[in-house]
Amino acid sequence: MIGFIGLGIMGENMAANLLEKGERLVVFNRTKEKAHALMDKGAVWADSPREVGEQADIVFTMLTDPGAVQAVIFGEDGLFSGMKKNGLWVDASTVKPAFTKEMAKAARAHDIRFVDAPVSGSKAPAQQGKLHFLVGGDEKDVKEITPLLEKMGQSIQYMGGNGNGSATKLAVNMLLVQSLTGLSEAVSFGEAVGLDREHLMDVLLALPVTSDIQAGKRDTILNQDFDPQFPLEHAYKDLQQISETAYEAGAPLPMTNSVKELYALAKKNGYGKQDVAAVYALLARD
Repeated sequence: MIGFIGLGIMGENMAANLLEKGERLVVFNRTKEKAHALMDKGAVWADSPREVGEQADIVFTMLTDPGAVQAVIFGEDGLFSGMKKNGLWVDASTVKPAFTKEMAKAARAHDIRFVDAPVSGSKAPAQQGKLHFLVGGDEKDVKEITPLLEKMGQSIQYMGGNGNGSATKLAVNMLLVQSLTGLSEAVSFGEAVGLDREHLMDVLLALPVTSDIQAGKRDTILNQDFDPQFPLEHAYKDLQQISETAYEAGAPLPMTNSVKELYALAKKNGYGKQDVAAVYALLARD
């Protein structure tokens, strides 16, 4: 039995792929309503993380932030109060590497194995089973979960020990957010000086200065349809974690910190629940 805790935009789709590809699943989410679709497909509901741990040998968590992870693991009826000795916890949440290392240490103290396996990809790749896993942990544990990761993703990048998966995810999201901000700024600049938005967008995307991830946001920006694939408020949270991690490591991030403040402004102006590309709407508004 596989456990899955955290059934948001990403987690629900990841869990659905496990179910559809033959795995028996026990699930928990803070709001039970988000589990109904999975339960209709055969997933077993657990009333607490503890009950997930009691039933599953491997447990995945996909949660919003470190606070949510701590609540699930250490809170009342938390995962560690029920998980079997030598069980395997796989955290796919986007969190700081320092926090990941703390979780690995806590897991060892409870005789639980731990792998950090955050993902690159948003809602559509999660639905399609085409995520990219960025993995840190013991190689034997990674080998054990590889068949499960392959049911949810198209690639598995082993980065070394615990914390390295999380560190890689922050580097990936740093580049992702900067690239979308750059495209948004270029298009809004072009509009301001009188260029046709759609024509400019297509010219930019035809040149080698742009990327596939930017091309994937073409219609989102042109139609200003910011249905969240990756919510802007989550991008802002990740930028804050990147900034804190860089401070701890003594790494200068002049571009990233400027972008972080732009996303803080976007969130303050009501774009937090919209897609990450909604930063364009902030830049382009009158």
